[in-house]
Amino acid sequence: MKCYLVTGAVGFIGWKVCEGLLIEGNQVIGIDELNDAYDPQLKKWRLENLKKFEKFTFYHASIVDLKNLEDLFRKFQFDAVIHLAGRAGVRQSVENPWIYVESNVIGTLNILEMMRQFGPDKLVLASTSSVYAGRTPPFKEDMKVDSPQSPYASTKLASEHLAYTYHYIYGFDVTVLRYFTVYGPAGRPDMSIFRFIKWILEDRPIQVYGDGSQARDFTYIDDIVRGTILALRPLGYEIINLGNNKPVAIKDVIELLMKLLGKRTTLEFLPSHKADVAITWADIEKAGTLLGWKPEIPIEEGLMRTVKWSLENIELIRKIKI
Repeated sequence: MKCYLVTGAVGFIGWKVCEGLLIEGNQVIGIDELNDAYDPQLKKWRLENLKKFEKFTFYHASIVDLKNLEDLFRKFQFDAVIHLAGRAGVRQSVENPWIYVESNVIGTLNILEMMRQFGPDKLVLASTSSVYAGRTPPFKEDMKVDSPQSPYASTKLASEHLAYTYHYIYGFDVTVLRYFTVYGPAGRPDMSIFRFIKWILEDRPIQVYGDGSQARDFTYIDDIVRGTILALRPLGYEIINLGNNKPVAIKDVIELLMKLLGKRTTLEFLPSHKADVAITWADIEKAGTLLGWKPEIPIEEGLMRTVKWSLENIELIRKIKI
């Protein structure tokens, strides 16, 4: 049995990564501040599911608070840290860039400093496809990404650079995972899939930024979890894309959801945001070579599973504010 620290433990990806590690029989220490970046009711639902595991311990605390982290690192001897905590979202980062710097940059620095003082030397760090904004797809890890188009992307690049610095100076083994539009059951309510399902179920118009032709490399949560756990192997310092490698237009996703739900609603087209990109598309050759990973869940299957969960938890869906 190994002991892992997972930051952002009741976030969408964090919750499922914790679950995956626990199912394998590991001890998992989760930390999360349960902030209101989106409706905390969903985070609390995820937390209740994790509490069913005997080897899961939860700390309600912020990674920005260094004292909280120091107490945690003194108490446990971790085999690795999976750092998934941080503020996400392109548009929200334009509205409040300060909190993104605090969470994504200062928070990551705090984690690295605690690892330097107490161990371990293995870090899996969550990054984002948003760093590729302005590049020509498909996006490869060796592309020059020096022109981030949102504070979110800027802070995630900063966290990548900090992690590299600690790899260079202290020999940390760091795997940076650039995630591509993760979706699935109990997904983030500030993301399109959750919002579309909720609006269809409530017979409300679906708000679409732009004309709906913009495409995203939607990647199912189970594939993301599998890749994240595989990234715990020693690799030195590597940046690896985890994506589905098959971009799908937003309007096509909406059509699939309406078909699966057996309901239709109208579309309300809004101006596109300057920080949004036309397409995300992951080149995943490196993930295959280094991790033996490739996505297994096609968009049709992933949406079907997501809709099934939504219908089974329809009262929760109705309560969530978006």
